[in-house]
Amino acid sequence: MPTIRLTQLAAEKLAAPPIGRIVYWDRHLPGFGVRITASGAKSWVAMYRVNGKPVMETIGSIARVPRVDDARQAARDSMAKAATGDHPVREKRIKAVRSATNTCKAAVDRYLAECDRNLKPKTAREWRRIFEHDVLPRWGERPLTDIAKSDVLELVNDKAAGRERKRKGSSGGAAVQAGKMLTRLRTFFGWAVANSLALADPTAGVRRPAKEAQRERLLTDDEIRAFWAATDGLGYPFGPLFRLLLLTAQRESEVAGMRWSEFDKRDEGPAVWTIPGNRAKNNKPHIVHLSPLAAEVIGALPRIVGQDLLFSGTGKTPDSGFSGAKERLDHRMLASLREAAGEASDALLPWTLHDLRRTATTGMARLGIAPHVADKVLNHTAGTIRGVAAVYNRFEYLAERKAALEAWGHSVEGLIRPAPNVVRLAKAGD
Repeated sequence: MPTIRLTQLAAEKLAAPPIGRIVYWDRHLPGFGVRITASGAKSWVAMYRVNGKPVMETIGSIARVPRVDDARQAARDSMAKAATGDHPVREKRIKAVRSATNTCKAAVDRYLAECDRNLKPKTAREWRRIFEHDVLPRWGERPLTDIAKSDVLELVNDKAAGRERKRKGSSGGAAVQAGKMLTRLRTFFGWAVANSLALADPTAGVRRPAKEAQRERLLTDDEIRAFWAATDGLGYPFGPLFRLLLLTAQRESEVAGMRWSEFDKRDEGPAVWTIPGNRAKNNKPHIVHLSPLAAEVIGALPRIVGQDLLFSGTGKTPDSGFSGAKERLDHRMLASLREAAGEASDALLPWTLHDLRRTATTGMARLGIAPHVADKVLNHTAGTIRGVAAVYNRFEYLAERKAALEAWGHSVEGLIRPAPNVVRLAKAGD
């Protein structure tokens, strides 16, 4: 076999043999060379001995390792390993087999099994949803060690740019969900590195997407009146359900999953609703005092024999039925607002059901309710009392929360049932 001064230019100019294959050895590093087949394929090779036996290693094709200096260094590393008794070719084969079996899906399955054992069921379900919905469809069958920073960036940016369920009045993506996914990926790859399933964390240096603009939509007093009138026409279950979203300031899934067994029953009707920890977002039981108006809404609901759910058919979380009911609600509200204002143009800005929670909170603030009390009503873990103060201040402000929700309920009742001796001023143009 010929020996030449193996430079980059020389390697590129070498011609293929008419038949078979030929190896041109490097004059600079004995045992290193380039192999050329009759078809013109070129590969870097290294020849050395392991425990006295000759071994020919293919470093890689010129297309895969284009620089001769990189290929020469790889050959030099293999020779150094062989000198200590290691077998570089055998190590490569073992690594290839491990990469083939160590797919992203296999690693995620192991990780989620540990999550199921160590996390609260609700948290484990949410983490599983993120991986099964967003990660595995893209990376499932790929070797975990092949996932690079560029793959993470692509996945996070795609998630941030798109929104599967369009939000009325918003054309943006899902930056918040993308940020949550990135957090879970960081935790996962940290676990994978600790368990020798990955060599490095590809999420290192990846920034969270910019947060979505904070929503500020509130229902005005006129819109609250129109909302109440419109919910009357929706009927069961969505009419009273939507009313309770406004009156209790709780989350959609919590109100939709209300159960009769969660009420502290009194002769005059339910007075206290306790959301169990497994249904609350922060996994802690939450007490909600019911204003007379909220108790009235609940008291008018039908009781289905053998059914604990107040709103049968809505399930534990909002589904497509909410979207259709919300559209009907908007149409009715718009008609009510037009009738009240005497206008033919659109008079209802886009809003979401979650805006009812913000409307209630703002309404309580307008009534003089302290922010830390409103935080307790909303069951916010990170509220106005934070840090060391939050550690030592475990007071639940139950009396203040009761007063806050009763004041808010009376305020809503004042809007929808004005006192008989109060005459509303006619609007301009009436």
